[in-house]
Amino acid sequence: METQVKLTKLASCAGCGAKVGAGTLAAMLEGFHTHTDPRLIVGYDKSDDACVYVVDPQTALVQTTDFFPPIVDDPFLYGQIAAANALSDVYAMGGEPKLALNILCLPEKMDASTVQELLRGGYEKVYEAGAIIAGGHTIHGAEPIYGLAVTGFVHPDKVLTNSGAQPGDALLLTKPLGIGVLTTAAKADLVPEEVLSRIYRQMAALNKAARDIMVRYPVHSCTDVTGFGLLGHSFEMAQGSGCTIHLTADQVPYHPEALELADMGFLPAGAYRNRSYAETGVTCRRDIPRPLMDLFFDPQTSGGLLIALPETAARDCLAQLRDAIPSAACIGYVTAREDNWIVLE
Repeated sequence: METQVKLTKLASCAGCGAKVGAGTLAAMLEGFHTHTDPRLIVGYDKSDDACVYVVDPQTALVQTTDFFPPIVDDPFLYGQIAAANALSDVYAMGGEPKLALNILCLPEKMDASTVQELLRGGYEKVYEAGAIIAGGHTIHGAEPIYGLAVTGFVHPDKVLTNSGAQPGDALLLTKPLGIGVLTTAAKADLVPEEVLSRIYRQMAALNKAARDIMVRYPVHSCTDVTGFGLLGHSFEMAQGSGCTIHLTADQVPYHPEALELADMGFLPAGAYRNRSYAETGVTCRRDIPRPLMDLFFDPQTSGGLLIALPETAARDCLAQLRDAIPSAACIGYVTAREDNWIVLE
């Protein structure tokens, strides 16, 4: 659908590339006094994807919120991508989303039909997830922003966190990298339409299939790879788990067009923030080309799940994942703590 005013022209940054850097967030929260509750079994102390609150012995509440400026000009597609991205946090915790609330900021230049299409995209994606949008809140502002506050449920004994990886685990990734680079280059009309269609489908795809498969296996840890990039989220997993994550660079899936564009310098600002945050935690045991390293720091919008599970279960899990998500790959493994948090091989 064409809009009179291109949505991406109304925003100074796009998608999860707008996310405040992890290092900046840590500095903001340092020394902040918080209250505790024994039923709150996952808070923000380890930078997880959502909070988890135990309701009863069989039920825990999973809550999260996520929103961002437009990453595409089609308002329906923007709504779908933003909704899929917000729902992903619940899937990363092993949960099932059930309720959602719209979060919407409207500039004066957005007409009613554009807003309606944006909301329709979000509604349809939430319905696809098996959840319901039950309300929300809308304000006026300088730039368009859309997302969701999502509530889901999970059994308290089956909560997955980003801090549970164990030595001997294999690491699986379900979606290829390069979204930030490609959407940045798209602003200069340097990305072919068929490539854009491919990445739009990827961003709008729910992580529901990946979640439904991984919960059949003894997964130790999970996170979704979004605004902090593969290395930023791996860094958080390694620190939270007290382990070292080894990534096999040649096994990490990415869009080949993104590598060429990264070499040309089409990097979103978020990639530089991610590099500043995580680079000191990374040791390279071989020469990694700079464009490929850029993709590892590239902020992803509605990215895939990074799953840590015992190597003995990883092969069967990966085979099932690939039946539903052909791009899924085994990208590394976990060891006891070594000299650094992440090792690239």
